[in-house]
Amino acid sequence: MSIDDKDIYMMMRKDQEKGFRMIMTKFGEPIYWHIRRLVVSHDDAQDAEQNTFIKAFRSFNDLRNPEALSGWIYRIATHEAMNLIAKNKHPRELLQSIDSTTANAAADSYIDYSDVEAVRLQKAILSLPPKQQVVFNLRYYDDMDYSHIAEITETSPSTAKVNYHLAKEKVIKYMTTND
Repeated sequence: MSIDDKDIYMMMRKDQEKGFRMIMTKFGEPIYWHIRRLVVSHDDAQDAEQNTFIKAFRSFNDLRNPEALSGWIYRIATHEAMNLIAKNKHPRELLQSIDSTTANAAADSYIDYSDVEAVRLQKAILSLPPKQQVVFNLRYYDDMDYSHIAEITETSPSTAKVNYHLAKEKVIKYMTTND
């Protein structure tokens, strides 16, 4: 059963506690994985996810359009992930952490470190500029349309499409040139 964004919006207006539970039910896992793909670390993803939902709860009254709920939450999550990356890690450090994390692979189900292609794909994605990384992940993993991606990244659908195709080409090039 899928929870409609309009129903969540109306419930948040009527009963914030129930409405917020609906938000967590619908968006908790997808937002975690969206953030996780960007920050890589489980602990960092949990921190950014928690901050995302705190900010969403505190600023919910600023949301005026029920149809914008999903994009609004993803936009908050994207900003939280990008802020965390900017504060804590340089992208090259993330790439190195994938190599050094191989020893702890059993404790982390994000990447199957025994799957060489999965590791190379993650490295390729992390080598992208931040905006392209976000757009690529939203399109590739979440199968979002360009208008929804544009809403999240605060661009136009055509810019989102261009960013995705540039990212895809860079990922392909990375995968074919880095062994």
